[in-house]
Amino acid sequence: MDTTTDDGRAGTSHAVNGGESGQEGRLRYLLTLSRPRFWLYLAGPVIVGVTAAARAPPELFAPLAVAFFAYFLVPANLFLYGVNDVFDADVDAENPKKEGREARWQGGRMVVATIFVSGALGLLLGAVSPAVAWPYLAGFFLLAVEYSAPPLRFKTTPFLDSLSNGLYILPGAAAFAALSGTHPPLPALVGAWLWTMGMHTFSAIPDIEPDREAGISTTATVLGEERTYAYCGSAWLAAAVAFSVVDARVSLLLLAYPVVVFVLYWSEVPTERAYWWYPALNTLVGMVLTLGLLWRLLYG
Repeated sequence: MDTTTDDGRAGTSHAVNGGESGQEGRLRYLLTLSRPRFWLYLAGPVIVGVTAAARAPPELFAPLAVAFFAYFLVPANLFLYGVNDVFDADVDAENPKKEGREARWQGGRMVVATIFVSGALGLLLGAVSPAVAWPYLAGFFLLAVEYSAPPLRFKTTPFLDSLSNGLYILPGAAAFAALSGTHPPLPALVGAWLWTMGMHTFSAIPDIEPDREAGISTTATVLGEERTYAYCGSAWLAAAVAFSVVDARVSLLLLAYPVVVFVLYWSEVPTERAYWWYPALNTLVGMVLTLGLLWRLLYG
């Protein structure tokens, strides 16, 4: 794949740039590449981790807490999805999901440099964080790269592609550790990891046919659509069970996911459409969870 051209595949540049100047078009492309609709998938766990770790309201806005949120809101997403798009350029050429809300890889020196800088900023965040947060940050960067990049390329190995998506909760675990000075509760880590496994595999359902045509094997392509629904529901149910050890109220909140996936399975709503509703559901669940943590912080 050529990462030095600025035009990308024919027609893609115009679809993203809309006839704008080169610089403005590249900035718009970078924004699209970072998947704004999914920004809270990384930044949301940071909010939860900071809120759970805070012992007094001022700690919510401690410099390190703000730094974690700022990094995982945009730069980390640029890094994660930039690496993904570099190594998926050929596959995404036939993926209809890359039309409209997402964009196919365009390349260009400025785009590649931005991805590298986004990764370097993460190393800087680690340098100013206490050592207790380092394993979670290291895990995030390892999985963020090797999910898409050789030699491991987890995304093309059934079930490891799902398991490796625990990377999405590691920013929250790192933020909790950095502010509290202790590791997060193990049942919470297990429950959150299972939640990400369900989310990842559900998001792979619209890619089943494009991935099969490209010869890529994933959890979803191996299971097929019907059994993938069952896999997602089981992962989300197991997540709720794990969180019951931490707080039964969180467990009840997470039961929304297996309920929703059951309703979708028996409805006529296409998965390709439902896929775009989940950021709203995740935001709502995260908001309720954060408000509960804030209530505990303020009122004991």
